[in-house]
Amino acid sequence: MTLMQVTFSRLAPACVAALALAPVHATAQDRAFSFSVTGGATVQPDYFGSDSHRLGPSGALGFSGLVLGGISFGSLESPDVFSEGVGVRGAFRYIPQRKGEDELAGLRDVDDAVELGVGLHYTTEHWQVYTDIRYGVIGHSAFTGEAGANLILRPTESLTLHAGPRAKFGSGRFMRTYFGVTEAEAAASGLGEYRPSGGVQSLGVELGAYQALSEDWGVSGAVRFDRLRGDAGASPIVEQGNRDQLSATVGVTRHFNLRF
Repeated sequence: MTLMQVTFSRLAPACVAALALAPVHATAQDRAFSFSVTGGATVQPDYFGSDSHRLGPSGALGFSGLVLGGISFGSLESPDVFSEGVGVRGAFRYIPQRKGEDELAGLRDVDDAVELGVGLHYTTEHWQVYTDIRYGVIGHSAFTGEAGANLILRPTESLTLHAGPRAKFGSGRFMRTYFGVTEAEAAASGLGEYRPSGGVQSLGVELGAYQALSEDWGVSGAVRFDRLRGDAGASPIVEQGNRDQLSATVGVTRHFNLRF
């Protein structure tokens, strides 16, 4: 594990535990904020385009509702991860370090990255559409995003199933960071020089489930398949690896409903 992975894997459970024990004070009804924090583990490709996998930490942020004076949206009463209506959602992604070794020998190392952002969703009882945009606050300093849709099934009051298509995209800087090959790297690695443009990174599908354990706690899991497309799929880095990317995630979610 890299230093970033070790630090994140230690801090994420501690932060969730600290938040779980923190008292919630209800002093007014005209200001409230409902959100969720998820921490867990993921199995994912070693890097974009890899045909091998790694185990590492995962995390997510979610916003359910907000009341601020006369402004309100979303739901404060339901901790459902698919709360109905139009809402804002938190967007978070951690990308592990990529080292220039083995099949990537001759390529530069790419540092760990943490992406933060926001998204919008429209959710009904049986379906959802959403879009997220994130920025690399640590690491690549580029914009990325995702759009998707879900079919939602609720076989019981506490169990929610979802499935639907996904599309990832990235700015030119993001694509060059993870899929580009500079002139110097081409000479050192034997790969062809390559300068990709921004656009669609991959298209895929996700299957997932959320099981509520109580009003505030739940567990989730998802399996996802993505196929690298466009300039990402045509990268020499991907051509020697695999355009098909499979990942799986499990996590524990803590919901918060703060009134102040």
